Amino acid sequence: MPSPLPVEIAVQDAAGARVALEAGASRVELCQALELGGLTPSAGLIEATVQAAAAASVRGFVHVLVRPRGGGFFYDDDELDTIVRDIHFARSLGVDGVVVGALTEAGELDVEAIGVFVDAAEGLDVTVHRAVDAAADPLAAVAALAGSRVRRVLTSGGAVDCRTGIEVIAAMAAETRGALEIMAGGGVRIDDISALWAAGVDAVHLSARGRSSRGGASGSGGGEVGFDVTDAAIVRAAVTAAHEAT
Repeated sequence: MPSPLPVEIAVQDAAGARVALEAGASRVELCQALELGGLTPSAGLIEATVQAAAAASVRGFVHVLVRPRGGGFFYDDDELDTIVRDIHFARSLGVDGVVVGALTEAGELDVEAIGVFVDAAEGLDVTVHRAVDAAADPLAAVAALAGSRVRRVLTSGGAVDCRTGIEVIAAMAAETRGALEIMAGGGVRIDDISALWAAGVDAVHLSARGRSSRGGASGSGGGEVGFDVTDAAIVRAAVTAAHEAT
């Protein structure tokens, strides 16, 4: 049974999505390359996750990060076009929502680009990601989304993690109450969840990452040894903490 305080898990593979489903998470942010802050996942991964959620009869579960590269959130025309194309494609595969964001060259929230992304989503849930935390004024960036067609924003309050930014997160929640969901993310630990609930957030987001070396040696051209996995125990603990907080 989902918690009154939704728990969103960032996952990078179909196995992680199934772990999140079985452990009671409310939804997933599906992505790849979390070491870069997350990038757009593959078509096959999206399709497999949508099918897993459908098989479990869980609605509203699959939210896809659409981010074409790491290295900031100011995009040129080709990158903006790629984001729109990926939103259309994710929608065609049956996702429940998309996670997007963009800044101007001056470091302000690119409200015009986000409006284009919302149009492309055609009624899907739209979450604006932690691009707001890289903005010159994170509180103003979040306030600019209130009253828009964006449903929620993921934020650490402009800080390195949600603990450091909790006062700003609380201000964001107070500023936008009823107009925008505030989802706390960025280094969320199980012990943080009750304090975040008290600060007024509408959801919490964490990666619940463990590490596996199952893939064996990578060789000189294969990158690091091992890869991230979703830890079921951490997901269950987060869901339990969310229930207890509420």
